Amino acid sequence: MISMASLRAALVLLVILAFVVSPYLTDGFSGFDPDLFPNPQRNPPVQPAGYAFGIWGLIYLWLIALAVTGLLARRADPAWDAPRAALIISLGVGSGWIAVANASAVWATVLIWIMLAGALAALWRVPQGDGLARWLGAAPVAIYAGWLTAASCVSVGLMLAGFGVTGPVAAALLSLALALAIGVGVQLRLGRSALYGLTVIWALVGVLVANLGDTPVVALAAGAGTLAMGWAIWRAALPGGSLAGARW
Repeated sequence: MISMASLRAALVLLVILAFVVSPYLTDGFSGFDPDLFPNPQRNPPVQPAGYAFGIWGLIYLWLIALAVTGLLARRADPAWDAPRAALIISLGVGSGWIAVANASAVWATVLIWIMLAGALAALWRVPQGDGLARWLGAAPVAIYAGWLTAASCVSVGLMLAGFGVTGPVAAALLSLALALAIGVGVQLRLGRSALYGLTVIWALVGVLVANLGDTPVVALAAGAGTLAMGWAIWRAALPGGSLAGARW
């Protein structure tokens, strides 16, 4: 008889594959259509530079590696099974996110926060240890959750500016503050998975680069956020301040 853990392991692989192929089954996604907002959002300062989105390739491949390893080598391991339910919810919602995002920025924002909640719940439950547990159990979830932390806050910024609640610069600054509050808080409370914080930094640097010329105040805020996130990684994930002891 197939165990529930084995079924969840198989379902994780299925939802990850659906998540990975979803851009090819839709029109893809290169940012919200500016005209989805009452105040069209063209080149919003809250959005990272285009190169930053290349991290999705790494996220896709690493999540597939997690799912395959979990199914073939760790399907009955309770430590590997612990985050699966949360991952299934997050990635299941994510598999339909692009189709929604191309039609409604409002609903896409709601869904990406559900994805983030699932990703963070999974991150808290990932297997601990070295080898497979660290690099194929915990690390893929860490970068997935880190990028969703940034992306969820970007969506909030687009909503604030797009619906006229604030101007685009104020929206970007508020979104950066929100991303930092979540990112620093998660990193400090988690006390491990430095790749989570490094992925948030990747997004912050993308915002910095995007705003260097036109919106220096946002670039400065993103730079300050990068330093704050780096401090959180050092404080939480580097016992004794030694890189050799980093809990990635």
